[in-house]
Amino acid sequence: MALAAPDSQIQMNPLDNIMRYTLPQHLPDALFRAYDIRGDAALMTPDITYALGRAIASEIRVINECCAVVGRDGRLSSPALIPHLQAGLLAGGVDVIDLGVIPSPLMYFGTCTQETQCGVMLTASHNPKHHNGLKIILQGKALTFDRLTLLKQRILNQDLSTGQGHYSTRDITQSYIEAIVQRTHLKRPYRVVLDCGHAAGSIIAPQVFEALGCEVIPLFCTIDGNFPIHHPDPSRAENLKHLKAAVLEHKADVGFAFDGDADRLGVICNEGHTIWPDQQMMLFAQAVLKQHPNAPIIFDIKCSQHLEHVIEAAGGQPILWKTGHSLIKAKMRECNAPLAGEMSGHIFFDTPWYGFDDGIYAGTRFLQYMDDYAASAAMLRETLPYSASTPELKIPATESQKITAMQALAENLPEGATANTLDGLRLHFKDGWWLIRPSNTTAYLTVRLEANSDAALNALKQHFTHWVQQTCPELDLSVI
Repeated sequence: MALAAPDSQIQMNPLDNIMRYTLPQHLPDALFRAYDIRGDAALMTPDITYALGRAIASEIRVINECCAVVGRDGRLSSPALIPHLQAGLLAGGVDVIDLGVIPSPLMYFGTCTQETQCGVMLTASHNPKHHNGLKIILQGKALTFDRLTLLKQRILNQDLSTGQGHYSTRDITQSYIEAIVQRTHLKRPYRVVLDCGHAAGSIIAPQVFEALGCEVIPLFCTIDGNFPIHHPDPSRAENLKHLKAAVLEHKADVGFAFDGDADRLGVICNEGHTIWPDQQMMLFAQAVLKQHPNAPIIFDIKCSQHLEHVIEAAGGQPILWKTGHSLIKAKMRECNAPLAGEMSGHIFFDTPWYGFDDGIYAGTRFLQYMDDYAASAAMLRETLPYSASTPELKIPATESQKITAMQALAENLPEGATANTLDGLRLHFKDGWWLIRPSNTTAYLTVRLEANSDAALNALKQHFTHWVQQTCPELDLSVI
């Protein structure tokens, strides 16, 4: 069984922290993103991290809650930051249940199964290793930008609750494993390679799949915040090459990769091919719609146009929506959708799970799908409609460059395109489409292209590159 780094066993009691804090007069705008707080960890000073804890506590008190589950990932900056966050929550009059070093899905699970629906996760997910941030759940709901802005205003206005919360620690790992085992019924054992990328999934993912009777081949399943082998981001093809090699070497049934906080899933079939998240969604949607006929299935703007057709053919209602885990979750509640997913690898099962994004649970559902249909991962992949497409491509861009570039591109649309402006610019042509949108979490413009054939995709790439170069010559298009 994979072991976490020794640091993961240390519980740092914030009540031992005798530091005096000064509430900040200014907060970096760069920390406040569309659906969480995230940025360079150097921006999260002790005073700012404490103040964020105070502000979150104030919001918890407003909704008449008095407790929060709190976890942190395996980043190098997390041990130093977590006491300040928890000290702020406690000083705001909120009890803290410290879950320790965990992946984000365990914090989400805690808000669904413990005595509170509020939680805070110290993580920067798939961001660079020098970043950190907060994912926040209040009353079972992930905060969106408006609520995050309220936290900022509370701090600047010093509109903060006071009190003295109680600190305790709790291990909910076994409860999480048991909940997954109860919902998974495999007829045979599977050989599974798990690439945890030296990130937070290392702590629990191997235990989950071993509990299901799988033979687990661990890959980078010890925590190391330096991420020495590759960055934990399965949406990028270069980060999957070790997993592909291991699946082929060990003749595994499937390979799973997780991001920095294990809420996203990457899949490699037994023949070494990637099954991208929108393809995973095609398979999951067909299974879910057998149990929930005519149900809405939500997917983000970056997904394949074939996903819409697969959902319709299976008797569901396809709903294209904005990228972002909190935005997707809100849309799921609005539409009462049993399933949602993003091209980045966030997969949300509302039933029989809890509606939060969980890469580990999604992996178990993929195994269940293989088992139910007595098919290999490669066979399942072959059932999917073919399209020539790119994975997510990332053009480096500062925050100001993102704004000016998107404005310029919107004012200079190419002829013959039908534009969807739900989230960025998704432009449809006769033989395919392309998307360019500003990332809400990193310093990139995210791009994806899909076409009816390889030749059409090449032509689309040339058209796209010419359009962007003519409009925004300052951008580096080498990734295209």
